[in-house]
Amino acid sequence: MWYAPPQPNETSQSTELIMTNAAPLFGLVLAGGASTRMRRDKAALEYHGRTQLEWTYELVSTLCLATFVSVRPEQRNDPVRARFPQIIDKEDEFGPLAGIAAALRAHPKAAWLVVACDLPFVTEATLRRLVEARDPERIATVYRSSRDGSPEPLCAIWEPAARAAVSQHLAVGKLCPRKLLIQSDCKLIDLVDPHALENINTPEEWQAANARLANKRTEGDSSEEQRTSISLRVQYFAVLREQAGRSEELLDSFARSPSELYEQLRAKHGFSLEPSQLKVAVNDEFSDWNVRLQHGDTVVFIPPVAGG
Repeated sequence: MWYAPPQPNETSQSTELIMTNAAPLFGLVLAGGASTRMRRDKAALEYHGRTQLEWTYELVSTLCLATFVSVRPEQRNDPVRARFPQIIDKEDEFGPLAGIAAALRAHPKAAWLVVACDLPFVTEATLRRLVEARDPERIATVYRSSRDGSPEPLCAIWEPAARAAVSQHLAVGKLCPRKLLIQSDCKLIDLVDPHALENINTPEEWQAANARLANKRTEGDSSEEQRTSISLRVQYFAVLREQAGRSEELLDSFARSPSELYEQLRAKHGFSLEPSQLKVAVNDEFSDWNVRLQHGDTVVFIPPVAGG
């Protein structure tokens, strides 16, 4: 296995986020995929005025002491990848888990901020939240999928303790990093922007993603990523309490109205009730669904007495 020796990132501006009692945080951009459905190299696609590999590498580098690109052996001299520090997959291992395994072997005392290179909507704020929430006592710190609540393994921090589990998983022919995390002790955190980790796999999705990004640039600070998050307290009763598994929670959100907040929580907890079946109160007063929320507000979604 060949890999470049670790060098501090010249662009790193946030090393204060690396906890002194934790393993040093390195970055790994996964760029070893075959891009079969896209029919062209996803790492070479442009969304932000440069290749997606370059853009992702720069994002990760702002938060890590050293950053590498994960590639297959036959990709090491590819012009898109050759100018970056690399970690090469083993010949007999395949898929993103092979890249994670190679990184854990290359620098076994480091933790790894792993990010796939086909996530055009991920932002520095998304990665920074992950780093700030890092729990070095767990095998990984991972975002919870906004679709089904399962771990998102390809935008996650994998700790050194993950090395044995990853190696064992690969040794028996298991290639899915999500299934490994489901079976492991990882810390799950919620996405503020439910679209941040959408991956792009087909030419049609690429065109749609470029259109969405162009619209966001046109709209300016109305986009989700450019809003400022606010801290909210949400209380649950009856069927919502049962489905959420709690009576209240504190969370940071980009939601600007109870309507937006409920959609975020609905994706997170799988709430079965439609907004039309609920009433909403803000700071102990019944409220309109479109009222503007403020930092520190307490929001209550009130279901029918019989649970709807």
